[in-house]
Amino acid sequence: SEGVFKCPEDQLPLDYAKIYPDPELEAQVLSLAIRCIHSEEGCRWTGLIKHLQAHLGSCGFNVIPCPNRCSAKLSRRDLPQHVQHGCPKRRVKCEFCAGDFTGEAFEGHQGTCPQESVYCENKCGARMMRRLLSQHTLAECPKRTQPCAYCAKEFVFDTIQNHQYQCPRYPVPCPNQCGTASIAREDVPTHLKESCSTAMLLCPFKDAGCKHRCPKLAMGRHLEESTKAHLGMVCALVSRQRQEILELRRDVEELSVSSEGTLIWKIADYARKLQEAKARSNCEFFSPPFYTHKYGYKLQVSAFLNGNGSGESSHLSVYIRVLPGEYDNLLEWPFSYRVTFSLLDQSDPSLSKPQHITETFHPDPNWKNFQKPGASRSSLDESTLGFGYPKFISHEDIKKRNYVRDNAIFIKASVEIPQKILA
Repeated sequence: SEGVFKCPEDQLPLDYAKIYPDPELEAQVLSLAIRCIHSEEGCRWTGLIKHLQAHLGSCGFNVIPCPNRCSAKLSRRDLPQHVQHGCPKRRVKCEFCAGDFTGEAFEGHQGTCPQESVYCENKCGARMMRRLLSQHTLAECPKRTQPCAYCAKEFVFDTIQNHQYQCPRYPVPCPNQCGTASIAREDVPTHLKESCSTAMLLCPFKDAGCKHRCPKLAMGRHLEESTKAHLGMVCALVSRQRQEILELRRDVEELSVSSEGTLIWKIADYARKLQEAKARSNCEFFSPPFYTHKYGYKLQVSAFLNGNGSGESSHLSVYIRVLPGEYDNLLEWPFSYRVTFSLLDQSDPSLSKPQHITETFHPDPNWKNFQKPGASRSSLDESTLGFGYPKFISHEDIKKRNYVRDNAIFIKASVEIPQKILA
């Protein structure tokens, strides 16, 4: 600012007044031989300094701006490639639609040109201009997907025809030609069974034995004409079913019968049943039957809560009888095994020792009721009054202990079978 400068070499101050042009030295410097400033990049030019600027005007390694003013700067030798292919401001003409674009715009145009020839995306093999592709894909391509008009499932177009031969919702006529024009294929069995007027039906009374078969339209007339016959069939069916129920009930009873030689019989609602016995003479209650052992004798216990015979009105009477059993033909007769009755004391064992009332007897082999029973003998047959004790326990003694508890008593009957019989 004051005419003082620094030497660029040693940084000493220089007086501007002492600085002056030296043409001779300048001529000597400009005559020096040098290499191109881009020699390290590959330029092989050498020459005088005064010719350097002229060389840079044509040097392929010299960096210059793009003539299209795209802001790119690159070496002169790379410029033609850039101008032709890379410059976003270059001018390009589309080979398909002949449109004129800048390089930048052409990049967006590529792959979308409506005039470009392309293959169908469904790989059907067809080739066409891109502008026609949409219509082809929607309506013409044999490989396009399309929903079935009946079941709505998606199929490739050239297979949908075959699908219709199996489509469950495809409309078909009634196979009996009843006049129903179109029925979904999967609904045909239901139509034939429930709706078709010409379908052959079995009579509704088929389970009762009617074998008649006729078209649905004629079934009403058959039912009207066969009312009496159908009623007879139903009555016969009811009779058969009643017999089957009785047999099943007997089978169930047999399965539920104990086969261990011991019966514990609970008589619930004791107070009411005792009053009933007092009001009605010879009121006898029967236990469930039981077997002495597997495949053994079938027995049953009965009780007169208000007594029987010499114990009437004062005692509980108990008896045992032999019933017809399933295995009587395999057994020895008369029945001859020791029988024990017990009225169980329901007192708490932790407070006092239970005092059961117990009686035991051996059957008299001469008494007819221990002989092999006939098939007609039943629990209610008075002639089968078993052997027992009319004075098993008095009403007064029943009250002395907990023989009645929660309005119930327990009577136990057991039969002593030798081990050889069980084996």
